[in-house]
Amino acid sequence: MSNAVLDIKDKPTPVQLVTLSFQHMFAMFGSTILVPQLVGLSPAIALLTSGIATLFFLLITKFQVPAYLGSSFAFIAPILLVAGGLNKDGTSVNPGHAMIGAMAVGITYGIVSLIIWKSGYKWIMKILPPIVVGPVIMVIGLGLSGTAVNMAMNVDGKYSFLHFSAALVTLFTAIIFTIFFKGILSTMPILIGLIVGYIYSMIIGIVDYSPIAKADFFALPDFLIPGVHYDFDITTKLLLTMVPIVIVTISEHIGHQLVLGKVVNRDYIKEPGLHRSLLGDGIGTFISALIGGPPKTTYGENIGVLAITRVYSVYVIAGAAVVAILLSFFGKAMAVIATIPTAVLGGVSILLFGIIAASGLRMLVDNHIDFGNSRNLVIASVILVIGIGGAKFVISESLSIEGMALAAIIGVVLNAILPGKKEADIPVPYNQNKNS
Repeated sequence: MSNAVLDIKDKPTPVQLVTLSFQHMFAMFGSTILVPQLVGLSPAIALLTSGIATLFFLLITKFQVPAYLGSSFAFIAPILLVAGGLNKDGTSVNPGHAMIGAMAVGITYGIVSLIIWKSGYKWIMKILPPIVVGPVIMVIGLGLSGTAVNMAMNVDGKYSFLHFSAALVTLFTAIIFTIFFKGILSTMPILIGLIVGYIYSMIIGIVDYSPIAKADFFALPDFLIPGVHYDFDITTKLLLTMVPIVIVTISEHIGHQLVLGKVVNRDYIKEPGLHRSLLGDGIGTFISALIGGPPKTTYGENIGVLAITRVYSVYVIAGAAVVAILLSFFGKAMAVIATIPTAVLGGVSILLFGIIAASGLRMLVDNHIDFGNSRNLVIASVILVIGIGGAKFVISESLSIEGMALAAIIGVVLNAILPGKKEADIPVPYNQNKNS
């Protein structure tokens, strides 16, 4: 693309900076707050850490890559698993375990980026070809489908048509804005779906307003500091559950950098380099986990805003990060988010998780994967059934590898040992609108 309204290093006017920064913040807002809502973490911390992570990302990439970092959907299931699920009030049972796992993920990013810096990037695509990554992405979405449907239609384990209607209103609003609207509105279907679903929930009387009344106008987010709020207890099971997911998120990162490079007419794989952008993701994830936030990833929604507006300025991205940081301290706003009914979250989750699964399928299609080839058929089939079926490899009573992590590892192994492997190239970029 060309004819940038504001190029990478162009400074916007004060009015442009404020309006365009808010636009980018709202583009990522719905998805970024949804992840902590689903795993029992603080939406305020998710917003705060998304802003901080983005600023560090810009610094590490030498202010050359206009990318915003939001909450990663790929880690929802692993976080719930290592944290022991949710309490009755929707909070995480043991969020400290999830934070330790996320720190390990950030460190893994750093190690991989160091290797790429020294040896180049092509080796990683031999380990992570589309035939492995595509099915694992499908597992992420399909594995969470039961959670989304349960949230949409059940209250305390019982079916509720009233709540299900709120989920359907939310879902169809998001679909309408995805399909029928153009421009900026088409990049924010999740946020708009949440707003319309919330208004409908108010009308039918399923919103509990008590948290809003109790909240202060300004409040500190709920920090989670190691050694203060939880013991820094690293276990092998924790690492084996969280770290293998980087098989997917690194490939997603490469895809986003390729798409972003096409939008702004630059080669980000070479300059500032894949090692720098990947390190930016890793540092952002590590810092986020250090204070209680979920793992981070670059966001397709914000890449979409860049493509539509042709405003590529890193000053605008930095402005959006600052807006997110400031908003995280607005207690009343965070309290409103806390009152969003579970059914409304379930409604947008149905679309989001479905899009994630479909993105994996699209990766296979875009890269012309031939399922007439029995090798490809075997790899994809095994990954899907092991991942969605919840297979578990028990090493000891307290140690096992299961679900998505096991599926990803087995996929990499099968690709390495089965005969007929072809030289892997970087996969064709795919437009993953919602982040896995």
